[in-house]
Amino acid sequence: MLPSGEQIAIAHGDQRAVIAEVGATLRTFVQGGVSVVEGFAGDELPDGARGQILYPWPNRLSTEPWSFSGRTALPSIDDHSTGTAIHGLVRWRPFQIDQVNQNRCVLSLVLHPSPEYPFLSEIAVAYHLGSLGLTVTATVTNRDDVPIPVGVGFHPYLAVTTSTIEGTELEVPASAFVASGERLLPTGEILPVRGHALDFSIAKTVNGHELNVTYTELIRDDTGLATVKLRDRNGGLVELQVDRTFPYIQVYTGEDLGHGRRRTSVAVEPMTCPPEALRSGKDVIVLEPGQHWAGSWRLRRREL
Repeated sequence: MLPSGEQIAIAHGDQRAVIAEVGATLRTFVQGGVSVVEGFAGDELPDGARGQILYPWPNRLSTEPWSFSGRTALPSIDDHSTGTAIHGLVRWRPFQIDQVNQNRCVLSLVLHPSPEYPFLSEIAVAYHLGSLGLTVTATVTNRDDVPIPVGVGFHPYLAVTTSTIEGTELEVPASAFVASGERLLPTGEILPVRGHALDFSIAKTVNGHELNVTYTELIRDDTGLATVKLRDRNGGLVELQVDRTFPYIQVYTGEDLGHGRRRTSVAVEPMTCPPEALRSGKDVIVLEPGQHWAGSWRLRRREL
């Protein structure tokens, strides 16, 4: 048995993806024989939340108690460098494999109440390969008898065809970013990117930029999609698109990664809320008993 459990392979045309049972994690995605994400081997554990689902909160949460619907949550530190609880509770849990077709699979998990998150909920994730690339759809259901707060995120690392991201151009369609303090938690300010070094609304090189930034006020097309573009110096282009249910995107250039992973790819993380949302209430999703929420994002490689 592999560390990440059963491996689910799906395919469409020249596209191939492997989803791991543990965490319903996107382990690999290849298009035309070229990696779209920098994944991990079957006998490895994913470093840096590689390809994982971030639920019931994305990003960081301070570890002081917080309350909702008369219940108190006691987060545990798992990011010791910042003293925060990071990326939720489902990353290392085996999901149930509900459906597998040639080009699509669905996995789900019932998250039972715990001291870290005292609510009963269910998350299902569908991976679908088609003419538009890989589409990922998450559905969350409140299985509790009280309203519950949730946040959802994903953590793919967009691949380049070069040994590092130096010389790579990044375009992030955002008008603002969330200001953060020493623990990478929000200060409460939303700042415009215009005139700031963090402005990637027009494509520019990542050389000299160490990014671990929450972008927001996304610029969308007529269909409601916001598209992040990563173009390496060999001309390879990877696009990640989010629908309106994801108003935040975290961009991380991998300075803190080891094992030869430092600045070899760029994490582009769709998020429904900013860091600290379960405590602050900022853009948190509140579901009534039995209520559902669903959101999608898409990933593909294009040749210029």
